[in-house]
Amino acid sequence: MIGMTVAKVAEHTGGTLCGGGGERPVTGAVRDNREVAPGLMFCALPGARRDGHEFIAAALDAGAPCCLAQRVPEGVSGPVVIVPDVAQAMARLAAACRAQVKAPVVGIVGSSGKTTTKEMVACVLARRYDTLRTEKNFNNELGVPLTLFRIGPETEAAVVELGISHFGEMRRLGAMARPDIAVYTLIGRSHLEALGDRRGVLRAKTELLEEMPDGGLVIVNGDDDLLAGLDCRQRKLSYGLGAGCDVRAENYHCLGAEGSAFTVVSGPHRFEARVGAFGRHMVYAALAAAAVGIELGVPDADIAAGIADYVPVGRRASVIDTGCLTIVDDCYNANPDSTQMAILSAADLGGRLVCILGDMLELGERSEEFHRETGRAALDAGALLLTTGELSAVMGGEHYGSKAALIADLPKRLRRGDVVLVKASHSMAFEEISEALREIKL
Repeated sequence: MIGMTVAKVAEHTGGTLCGGGGERPVTGAVRDNREVAPGLMFCALPGARRDGHEFIAAALDAGAPCCLAQRVPEGVSGPVVIVPDVAQAMARLAAACRAQVKAPVVGIVGSSGKTTTKEMVACVLARRYDTLRTEKNFNNELGVPLTLFRIGPETEAAVVELGISHFGEMRRLGAMARPDIAVYTLIGRSHLEALGDRRGVLRAKTELLEEMPDGGLVIVNGDDDLLAGLDCRQRKLSYGLGAGCDVRAENYHCLGAEGSAFTVVSGPHRFEARVGAFGRHMVYAALAAAAVGIELGVPDADIAAGIADYVPVGRRASVIDTGCLTIVDDCYNANPDSTQMAILSAADLGGRLVCILGDMLELGERSEEFHRETGRAALDAGALLLTTGELSAVMGGEHYGSKAALIADLPKRLRRGDVVLVKASHSMAFEEISEALREIKL
């Protein structure tokens, strides 16, 4: 936060300050009282399990300059800004904080690849600018404000991940973040229960453009048919492997588990780049980062160095060599498009391919069709397909009634040197399978 005080928090949120302390500086905010530190306001959000109001006293004792809350608990005398709705107040305050920022804000949007692209863009910009990025999975209506609150006077660029699952959410996120540059990764088949089909996904995600300035820049994956045809009032650039993309990769070489190498080409810019992370989708993230870097004046050599700096985050296509197996741990989340891309990428590693796949959630009425399609993709790649989960039973291959049964059978099904892809929606908790694979000796 820039120049924020407790009194200004009350002003921007339309709240009422109780307990004084209006002059106290506020440098950021948290929604977990265990993360409170001097300068960090505590947002007392009501929850399904615990109500944040229960922790207001503890937050003030830990040094919070104030709390944002819907009521003052009995016995609390410290500064509390009372508002009708904490989440809505956070959104209003986030928009006010964003309005003070002169540094460029880059919004990352898409059905998959958002976190990878966000990290890659941040790595590139950090080579030249003091760059703030979204932490953890703070990409929704409660997380984006916390990211914007962290922008300080030293911030020279901000990279903000924007995630949605329903119509209207992106418009609200856009009203907070108001990015100068929007990067679109992919319009895929995710959250179809609410959004219907890919065109519905496109409509929902492009709500952001209504909140961007006319002079903004929209950077799209030019190999995605819907994004390539996107019409917007802002300037538009494309990236991808296609010859017609404004920023493209040439001379692509898969280096197996070591990543990939390619030449970035964009107008007068031509330079060699190497991604040290596995997967074809990493090339797209690198090209998106290159497009942002070129736009914001990062020298070509620094763009290449920033791409090389990238390290995979949290079970997103991490490659683990156990000495017996090569595990592709990609179980953070899954939809048909990201899973089929992961299958192709895993096949690039050589060795016998084993795909351990689970349910892909929120796919709507065509869920069974998409699961069958994904199973066929694995079998067409020559993989041994092992599945578990109610929805994945239609994929083909060998289905197990539980993760425990699948894990117990793995030593008999696997061979030394196998490449094993593990992927499912996050709630399937397939990290249990990844951990079990690490312990197998063949």
